[in-house]
Amino acid sequence: MEGKNMDLVSVEKCSSYDAEKIAAIVESQFVLFESAGPIFREGASVVIKPNLLLGRKPEEATTVHPYLVGAIIRAVKKRGGIPLIAESPSGPYTERILKSVYSVTGMEGIAVKEGARLNYDTESINVPAKGSGSTAVFHLLKPIVKADAVICAGKVKTHTQMVYTGAVKNLFGTVPGLEKPEFHSRFPEKEHFASMIVDLCETVHPVLSFLDGITGMEGNGPSGGKPVGLGLLFAGKNPYAVDAAVLSKIGFSIDRVPVLREAEKRKLWEGPELSGSGKDEPPVPFQYPDSTGVDPTEKIPVIHNLVSALFSPHPVIVKKICIGCGKCSESCPRHTIQISGGKAVIIRSGCIKCFCCQEVCPQKAIWISGLLAGHENKTDPIK
Repeated sequence: MEGKNMDLVSVEKCSSYDAEKIAAIVESQFVLFESAGPIFREGASVVIKPNLLLGRKPEEATTVHPYLVGAIIRAVKKRGGIPLIAESPSGPYTERILKSVYSVTGMEGIAVKEGARLNYDTESINVPAKGSGSTAVFHLLKPIVKADAVICAGKVKTHTQMVYTGAVKNLFGTVPGLEKPEFHSRFPEKEHFASMIVDLCETVHPVLSFLDGITGMEGNGPSGGKPVGLGLLFAGKNPYAVDAAVLSKIGFSIDRVPVLREAEKRKLWEGPELSGSGKDEPPVPFQYPDSTGVDPTEKIPVIHNLVSALFSPHPVIVKKICIGCGKCSESCPRHTIQISGGKAVIIRSGCIKCFCCQEVCPQKAIWISGLLAGHENKTDPIK
């Protein structure tokens, strides 16, 4: 990833989900980034990797808006590419779940309208990992491995474990289904997990990354936070630079985002250099997740380890809201969640605080508690 153009990030103002305006912006961003040459060859198979964490409607701000994906489809087809939408949402990687998620998130409708295929092939392939050596092999979705080019279509959101999720973290969805919790189990420490995510990004190597920041999510994202208007669309060749540009517009420090810290340490991006109508827009400060509370003992390792074990932010089931669906148990890397009496129960001694349970809960029935939590929810959860 060398060269100044790789760190150029387009930031365009867009205050609403107007399909034609978004299409015009995305087309202009393609033109900007192909000034040094074609992004992919004519006839290339181009996989668009959207953020479809859960089967939620676009207005809930959990998933990328279909109009952005539709605009990317148009631009790809205009250049002779063959677009395919492929994603592995939370939970099992099955055709039935894919059909449901594509339908609810609006991907099915936009694929029909713009003339793109949806991936239902649930095979996966081992590929050698690139990067730091956190893992030797990644087991990835077959269409991702077979594609001539991958385009990331993410959503600007906070993240209870990794603080922020955008272009780079979106690529975790190239890992099939319930293999994602296995990575959380293998890399329970944030720094190690971040290193793995950067290796994954280096392996998938998207040719372009777009981020839907028209409406983002703040607080306890990527699914339990609150929608907030940012009014910006981001794009760039370097996914790390794109994420860094977003952080500058939501008031987040790179030092608090493990994935960007790791990428910066490896010198995978410089800048970013912003261009476009939104480059000088002032930041819209997003609220950090409750899981990012400040620990005053952090620089005293012996005390910090004890305090962290006892008082650090951790997930808590709000039993009045829990419906006992079992999705949290299914996603738990260490299998520390059980369903008892029609409600989820967390065995805290085995919890690694990855917050996968909070991420996938369809009822938002999992809150973050602990004396060191940020406490976005000012009242204690009703257990």
